[in-house]
Amino acid sequence: MEDSALVLFSGGQDSTVCLAWALERYTHVETIGFSYGQRHAIELDVRPGLRERMAAHSPVWNKRLGDDHVIPLDVLGKISDTALTRDVAIEMSDNGLPNTFVPGRNLVFLNFAAALAYRRGLKHLVGGMCETDYSGYPDCRNDTMKAVQTALSLGMDRPFVIETPLMWLDKTETWQLAETLGGQPLIDLIVADTHTCYLGERGRLHDWGHGCGECPACQLRAQGFARWREKKAEASK
Repeated sequence: MEDSALVLFSGGQDSTVCLAWALERYTHVETIGFSYGQRHAIELDVRPGLRERMAAHSPVWNKRLGDDHVIPLDVLGKISDTALTRDVAIEMSDNGLPNTFVPGRNLVFLNFAAALAYRRGLKHLVGGMCETDYSGYPDCRNDTMKAVQTALSLGMDRPFVIETPLMWLDKTETWQLAETLGGQPLIDLIVADTHTCYLGERGRLHDWGHGCGECPACQLRAQGFARWREKKAEASK
């Protein structure tokens, strides 16, 4: 279907904004998640309830939101010696990348997403990859996404389109996009119901969401949320 999309939906803040973005644009939207032995597997636990609340947010979104798919990719975790798949401290590696980088993760995800989209008749693959405010992951770069889009379209003889609505946004702008898409109710939903913390800590609910408050993912979102709120206050004066 031309007017359809498959959203790579982890249950985190960024992918939830991407899901809202897709629900505003396409008449049929499905979601896909991956169980790859991630340390923060709690993100998989919040996905079903989060999808329900996204559907309840708007009659239009409810009508457009289709099936969910969770793909087991445990082998990726088994071959990845990273801080996202092992209980080790988060730090920089000798190659200059943070040890939260899971080699090939987005490439694998997109290949499986495209295979599912092929079977389901879905054209657009939507992901939260971001080059502006990211952790140095090479598989989040715009050039990588363009190359994968070409390879998938050639390899499956079907024109896929990879959409990355957050590619050139920082975290402050991502919060602004969320507000534009769904107002304060969507902001509240993202804060209360998503999970992004690398350590998988659900515990305390901060102004910006659940998490340890110390890992890079938590710090990025806390800083972005604080700046977004400051800009809102400045604009209201």
